[in-house]
Amino acid sequence: MSSASGIRLWSFSGSSRILHLTWFAFFLSFMVWFNHAPLMASIREALQLTDQQVKTLLILNVALTIPARIIIGMLVDRFGPRIMYSALLSISSVLCFAYALADSFETMAITRFLLGFVGAGFVIGIRMISEWFPAKQVGLAEGIYGGWGNFGSAAAALILPTVALMYGGDDGWRWALGTTGAIALVYSVIYYRLARNTPKGSTYFKPKKTGAMEVTSKGDFFLYLLMNIPMYAALALLTWKLSPANLGLLSVTAEWAIYSVLVFLYLFQVWKIYHINQHVFEREVPEIERYKFRQVAVLDLAYFVTFGSELAVVSMLPLFFVDTFGLSQVTAGLLASGYAFMNLVARPGGGLFSDRFGRRKSMMVLLLGLMAGYFLMSQIDSSWPVIAAVAVTMACSFFVQAGEGAVFAMVPLIKRRMTGQIAGMAGAYGNVGAVTFLTVLSFVEPSVFFLTIAAAAVVAFVAVIFFLEDPKGVMAEVLPDGTVQMIEVE
Repeated sequence: MSSASGIRLWSFSGSSRILHLTWFAFFLSFMVWFNHAPLMASIREALQLTDQQVKTLLILNVALTIPARIIIGMLVDRFGPRIMYSALLSISSVLCFAYALADSFETMAITRFLLGFVGAGFVIGIRMISEWFPAKQVGLAEGIYGGWGNFGSAAAALILPTVALMYGGDDGWRWALGTTGAIALVYSVIYYRLARNTPKGSTYFKPKKTGAMEVTSKGDFFLYLLMNIPMYAALALLTWKLSPANLGLLSVTAEWAIYSVLVFLYLFQVWKIYHINQHVFEREVPEIERYKFRQVAVLDLAYFVTFGSELAVVSMLPLFFVDTFGLSQVTAGLLASGYAFMNLVARPGGGLFSDRFGRRKSMMVLLLGLMAGYFLMSQIDSSWPVIAAVAVTMACSFFVQAGEGAVFAMVPLIKRRMTGQIAGMAGAYGNVGAVTFLTVLSFVEPSVFFLTIAAAAVVAFVAVIFFLEDPKGVMAEVLPDGTVQMIEVE
């Protein structure tokens, strides 16, 4: 892989050094984000949690990530990934310590909700990697960053139960959680000292205005408003799940207060978007500064299907194997873990395909494979050999995670100074997809759930065919002194 791509994986200098420093920062952020999952049985016993309270903690863990990815995307474009990754890891370590020390469900719920913030770390590295690798390598580099970093959740599942046993006693789980926070805190200092935003002599381009994404036409302005609605709808859906009609964590008053706040925040964002982009109604944007927001919208939909389905399937697959084949929880968990393990090769593979064979073509092929994979998974029943079911699951997961790699192979090639914001929006759509698909699962059988994902992939596939374009030539960025720098995108 390293010789064919020009990326020196065994080196720790130059761009390779930044790649290794950054994927490990992402790895730690995911380990902290999902450190509670493998220890949930101990947590439940220690705090005498009900099944309803456990479900609530799982929901709260992903709630804050949706707005956090948008906000962090704006901040990383403004302040740079070096400062932002260091800050995110250090702040998350403090929240992790608070969660480990929680002695009541209420404290645990608040700190778990706040820890959803660490899930926004992904978008920081997308901007960092895009600064250090040229267009011909950026897909593979982003894939390695995403795939190897994403493995942090699987590593937590494999390592933390043993760490808790090594500490021993009733509070072993607390020490295991705290250990992940301590490692993140130490690494935040290491990252700040060793990482740099750009290669020496390169310019770090910043947005002209902060608070919303810049668009370059009236049509893009209205499409941007439309594409923000699903993110607020997903947060409303989470609120409904926590309402008296479902899990009962919120009162009716609190439920409607949150709905009102979400409406207010959306209207405030509409005003902010207009404030940032008022000029598109007054004059035409120069051709050299334009980009097509529909490119962003299509990538959002693709990530909704790919990463959204990954989060949803990882959540339900062990129980699906237990119920379908009568396996033990341990065996089912081991077999289901193969889905997440594919990240190590699939996501870099998707980025490499995109670099080699074209962004649009790769996306189409991978979405077709994803559709076929989920259709086959919808046919799995107790008459299947277990090995066949696992093989289909692994094959499907390859296309899912390679699709994620293909999405973020293209994100840095749209508009360099807004890479963090574009990555943040696409990343948020992944969480929106997870909320949507898990909600569907709560009402239907797994076979219908898999078919629903396949149907959503059809929509994304059509959008890719008609609206996605391969980046061509160069994109222009204006330096502070007014001179124009051209950046190759193919």
